Amino acid sequence: MRRFLLGCAVFLALLFLFREPLLREAGHALVRNDGPEKADAVVVLAGGSGGDRILKGAELVRQGYAPIVLMSGPASVYGLNECQLAIPFAVQHGYPESYFACVANHATSTRDEAQAVVAELKRRGVKKFLLVTSDYHTGRAARTYSAEAQGLQFRVVASRPPEFDIDNWWKTRDGIKGVYIEWSKTLAYLFDF
Repeated sequence: MRRFLLGCAVFLALLFLFREPLLREAGHALVRNDGPEKADAVVVLAGGSGGDRILKGAELVRQGYAPIVLMSGPASVYGLNECQLAIPFAVQHGYPESYFACVANHATSTRDEAQAVVAELKRRGVKKFLLVTSDYHTGRAARTYSAEAQGLQFRVVASRPPEFDIDNWWKTRDGIKGVYIEWSKTLAYLFDF
């Protein structure tokens, strides 16, 4: 019994001593960032309230990686689709409205959103796309789109939300909430809940 208690004490002491690298890795384990390359379209996933996703997509178009941003737009607030809010936000930040197209949908999950977006990609004849979402959401989004986008190629490009620092997520309320929720959703996805 003493060895067991001593082992537990040593384990807890090591966890405490190495908590920051362990916590940092718990955040980084959620991230996939392939980097951009030429594609037929940029797909920006809904969610994230800071505008980083739509601005990252617009910047990829400006840099010549793709000709258009397809902004996913599930119902959001006051009867508007998110793309009806995000596109004017990007225009206010200096990007031409011609960069964007709204993909209105009724998704309530990343899987539902992927199904709606993939249908639109196929309708448009897109063969390769860049998938843009917040860094902490990239891993799960990539797994979801891999399952749903059969026959299409894509690369994941991470945006960095202003309210969330993946390297120090445990130091803020938003960071703790974001990683907790994303790990919960990741586990639910992996176990097909």
